[in-house]
Amino acid sequence: MTAFRTLDQADVKGKRVLVRVDLNVPMENGRITDATRIERVLPTIREIADKGGRVILLAHFGRPKGRDPKESLKPVAEAVSQHLGKSVAFADACIGEAASTPVNALKDGDVLLLENTRFHAGEEKNDPAFVQELAKLGDLYVNDAFSAAHRAHASTEGLARVLPGYAGRTMQAELDALTKGLEAPKRPVVAIVGGAKVSTKIDLLENLVTKVDALVIGGGMANTFVHATGLGIGKSLAEKDLAATAMRIIEKARDANCAIILPVDGVCAYEFKVGAQNHTYGIDAIPEDQMILDVGSQSIERIQAAINDAATVVWNGPLGAFEIAPFDQGTVAAARHAAQRTKDGKLVSVAGGGDTVAALNHAGVADSFTYVSTAGGAFLEWLEGKSLPGVEALRA
Repeated sequence: MTAFRTLDQADVKGKRVLVRVDLNVPMENGRITDATRIERVLPTIREIADKGGRVILLAHFGRPKGRDPKESLKPVAEAVSQHLGKSVAFADACIGEAASTPVNALKDGDVLLLENTRFHAGEEKNDPAFVQELAKLGDLYVNDAFSAAHRAHASTEGLARVLPGYAGRTMQAELDALTKGLEAPKRPVVAIVGGAKVSTKIDLLENLVTKVDALVIGGGMANTFVHATGLGIGKSLAEKDLAATAMRIIEKARDANCAIILPVDGVCAYEFKVGAQNHTYGIDAIPEDQMILDVGSQSIERIQAAINDAATVVWNGPLGAFEIAPFDQGTVAAARHAAQRTKDGKLVSVAGGGDTVAALNHAGVADSFTYVSTAGGAFLEWLEGKSLPGVEALRA
């Protein structure tokens, strides 16, 4: 990626390298339940350490209001050490003498994790004085936390303005994938957007229709669009007050020559529960006393045909209530089809957002997509066309 400074341009040997990582991992009873975020930053840590850099990790954990022992990163340091296969020291603070003393004790190749940056109000305020205190501890700055890049905080944006700043390998991979997804994609580009509500994705939809060749709309939000076109949707989840917004998006898509692909049939049931009796109806014949919980077989065929036509697919959100069988079939079928096209070298597939990752894991294909982003908020803001402060600060 030529637009951003990366580790390829950094001389880290003998240098104190402040590395912003995302270690905000889920934890229960002091145990980490999902180490994905730790695993993703290991390549950057290893590379800097192997090149003789002194690695100083910066991270936040939770949403503390001041110092809170329950939000300490100390247990995370032990987990990073286990996954890294080498000792990771821990500092009881991220600024001041409690941080500078262990930093000064580092030798080339050593790794140190500083305490939670959010113990200080200056972190989220991007306070220049706090930035300067952090900057005293390093010679270079590396950001490997794309998931926090939409926030202009001291450790995600401020440091890159006062120290030479570079993208870590995970950040670089994310930026490469996103560029392939929308900024400089192979065309045609098809976006698949699902989820429950239109209200949470208005900016996203309005941006996408100006950038993609076709937009597949599924999930509960598709019901709002179907309702807006004048068809009945029974007892289905919908935001009927947003009908005008849905029509505006359809008209904007028409003006931009973007095809909107809505369901043509739906899997319906009287209630939302495991194994509920269900039946597929045409979208113009949904019973008044039932709810749409998944796209039907004809809709799946249309979505698969759109994927076949695409050179690039960008995916955010499930096509149905995938958490409960049998209403996962549409999402699973489309995901597996996109994964196979990707494996065959015919498709670049980029997906992201919490429910999306869960849905692709449920379909067993998360590892088969070109790139799956675990960065919920940052990925969505990028899809919405917004600039991300932590990324802009790394531009070459």
